[in-house]
Amino acid sequence: MSTILIKSATVVNENKQFIADILIKDGFIDKIAPQIDVKADKEINAGGLHLFPGAIDDQVHFREPGLTHKANIYTESRAAVAGGITSFMEMPNTVPNTLTQELLEDKYQIASYNSLANYSFFMGASNNNLDEVLRTDINKVCGIKVFMGSSTGNMLVDNPATLENLFAQSPMLIATHCEHEATIQSNLAHFKQLLGDNIPVKLHPKIRSEEACYLSSSMAVELAKKHNTRLHILHISTEKETHLFDNTIPLKDKRITAEACVHHLWFSDADYETKGNYIKWNPAVKTAADRDGILKAVLDGRIDVIATDHAPHTIEEKAQPYLQAPSGGPLVQHAMQAILELHHQGKITLEQIAEKMAHNVAILFQIDRRGFIREGYWADLVLVDLNKPYEVTKQNILYKCGWSPFQGTTFKSSISHTIVSGNLVWSNGSITSDMAGKRLNFNRQ
Repeated sequence: MSTILIKSATVVNENKQFIADILIKDGFIDKIAPQIDVKADKEINAGGLHLFPGAIDDQVHFREPGLTHKANIYTESRAAVAGGITSFMEMPNTVPNTLTQELLEDKYQIASYNSLANYSFFMGASNNNLDEVLRTDINKVCGIKVFMGSSTGNMLVDNPATLENLFAQSPMLIATHCEHEATIQSNLAHFKQLLGDNIPVKLHPKIRSEEACYLSSSMAVELAKKHNTRLHILHISTEKETHLFDNTIPLKDKRITAEACVHHLWFSDADYETKGNYIKWNPAVKTAADRDGILKAVLDGRIDVIATDHAPHTIEEKAQPYLQAPSGGPLVQHAMQAILELHHQGKITLEQIAEKMAHNVAILFQIDRRGFIREGYWADLVLVDLNKPYEVTKQNILYKCGWSPFQGTTFKSSISHTIVSGNLVWSNGSITSDMAGKRLNFNRQ
């Protein structure tokens, strides 16, 4: 592999900022020093730029196999690296659902040829595949995904005995989507009785309500405490749920952790008026007070990581009436810029962005030699220009679906360069390599 020398970057890493040169060799960070004078195959002048560890997104839906009219691993990983995300963990509600080890391995094979970013895939749980789940290799798979709320196909896990067994027997991290299905269905029936099929999207957070989220999240926490399960609750959407989590112990010792998503930190229910189904997610975007409460929990350590829940649908699918329009939206290309915008607003520091989007994900999932700018670690790096505005337009969107909820937004920051496992894949607005990323490995006992 080639060598890359990054000169005079402002490094943002492990709660510090400092100016340094970085030498990359054979995929790894070979040396970090105030000045490095060697001849490299490629030299990047990073004066005035900030160098972050590459973001690790622990929740994406790249739609392959079976839903590739919406997206595929190549197109969405391309968008991810353009946005500074160098590694992703993808969800099992593809078609067919990833409910066997053989189907799981099929996805790894696709990614080994087509993913521009580093990758891992969750094993899916259903009401009747516990034996398959328990066959999962804890050092080669990021975790087990449990939908404690509606999902595609046979993935709603609502059998109490199944949940009890999963939480009691899983030797590895369980990641949950927590919404109480009976509460959602009751709320939906109520609004259908009032409005028939003409339910406006602004009622989405009333249907997929705070109560539905809290009932399910609190149940998951209770099960995890009972069985000492390693639990990670995804996409917290209410301020009330943030109080289920602890910030008094180090992350490496936590048994119960939580994730916030970009859309729940950016949008509020006021945005349904202009964005409509384009911000229809499950769990729903809720109030400004919820949004602010989630950010507070991110900053004080009750919520550990920031991710996207990137879940693209076509424009035609989103254009349907509320009840028919699917939930989810594309986010990976602009996630880091959106969080950097919060920095420009004085709401989060650069060091906290590196912590929540890279360091903590690596610690939480016990990822091998990633998530930090350290000698001997894989070179997953992102150079950011904090002072180069970037407008999201239809022309520069890389998602296969061709739209973004941020379309028309001008961010103050741009992603200058992205390096994945030592390979420069994004440079000044262009994909520069089609070399595939690496499979993530995990250091677990």
